Amino acid sequence: MINNLTNFMFLMILMLGSIISISSNSWLGAWMGLEINLLSFIPLLTNLKNLTSTESSLKYFIVQALASTTLLFVVLLLSFNQNFPLEYNSYLNIILNSALLMKMGAAPFHSWFPEVMEGLSWTMSFILMTWQKIAPMILISYCLFHQFIFFVIIISILIGSIGGFNQTNLRSLMAYSSINHLGWMLSSLFISMTFWLIYFLFYSILSLSIIYTFFQLNIFYFSQIFSSLNNSPIMKFSLFCNFLSLGGLPPFTGFLPKWIIIQSLGMTNMALITMMVILTLITLFFYIRLTYSAFMINSTQISWNKLWVSNFSNLTILLNFLSLFGLIIISFLYLIL
Repeated sequence: MINNLTNFMFLMILMLGSIISISSNSWLGAWMGLEINLLSFIPLLTNLKNLTSTESSLKYFIVQALASTTLLFVVLLLSFNQNFPLEYNSYLNIILNSALLMKMGAAPFHSWFPEVMEGLSWTMSFILMTWQKIAPMILISYCLFHQFIFFVIIISILIGSIGGFNQTNLRSLMAYSSINHLGWMLSSLFISMTFWLIYFLFYSILSLSIIYTFFQLNIFYFSQIFSSLNNSPIMKFSLFCNFLSLGGLPPFTGFLPKWIIIQSLGMTNMALITMMVILTLITLFFYIRLTYSAFMINSTQISWNKLWVSNFSNLTILLNFLSLFGLIIISFLYLIL
C-alpha cells in the first residue's frame, strides 16, 4: 500500500514536471521542469529486486543528465548572446535541438533507448515511449531547425526500420518502433502542432493496445507469444494485426495518422514524404513476415493454458477494436457528418 502511494506521488510529480516545462515562458523554467520530470521518473524505474531495471535507471539518468547539462549550457549562451554572428546562433540552435532529441531518444542520439527499454517493466516502458516524449517534443517545436530536423527524420525512420530486424526481445522491438514513429512525429511539426497531437494520440493508443496485452500475458520475447496464444486464435490474430496497425498498414487505424501526414506534407515537401514512406515499408516488411509466420505455421496447443488466456479484460477488447477498426469507424462518421 505504501509503495503504491509512493509510486502514485512520483507519477504525479513526473506529470507536473512536464506541465511546468511545457507552460514555462523561459528556457530556464523549461529546463527546471525537465529536471523535476527526470528526478521523479528515476525512482519509478528503480526496482531493488531486479538488477536490470536498476541498470536501466542508471543509464537513463546518465544520458538525461548529459542532455540536461547541454541544454542548460546552450540556454546560458543564448541568454548572453546579443551581438554574436548569425552562423553562431545556428550552431547553438543545432546543439539545442540535439539536446532535446537526446532526451526523447531520436536518432542519431538513440543508442541508449533500446538498452534502457530492455530492463524495464511494461508499465515503465509505456511511460518512456509516450509521456516522456511530450515535453521535449513541444520544446523542440519552439526552436525547430528545419535543415537539421530533416536529417534527423530520415535517420530516425531508417534506424527504427532496420533496428527492428531479427529482434527477439519485444521491448527492443517496441523501442525501435518508437524511434521510427519519432521521425513521423517530427515531420508533423513542419505542418502544425495539431497534426503532431493527432499523431501522438493515435500512436499512444496503438502502443497501449499492444503493451497492455503483453502486460496481461507477462511476455517479453517472441517465443512466448506463440506458446501463450496458441489456444486463443482470436487474440493471436488481434495482436499481430495490432503490429500491422502500428506499422501503418491500411485499412487499420495506424494508417490514419500517416495518411494525414502524407496528404498534408506532400503538398509542401514531396521529397521528404517520399523517403519517409519508402523507409517505413521496411518496418512493414518484418511485421508482415512475423505475422505470416504466426498465422501459417502449425504449433502445439496447451490444454491447461486455455481458460487463463481466454480471460481477457474489456479494456483489451476495446483497445484491440479501436486499433483494428478505428479507420473504418472514423471514415464512416466523416461520411455521415
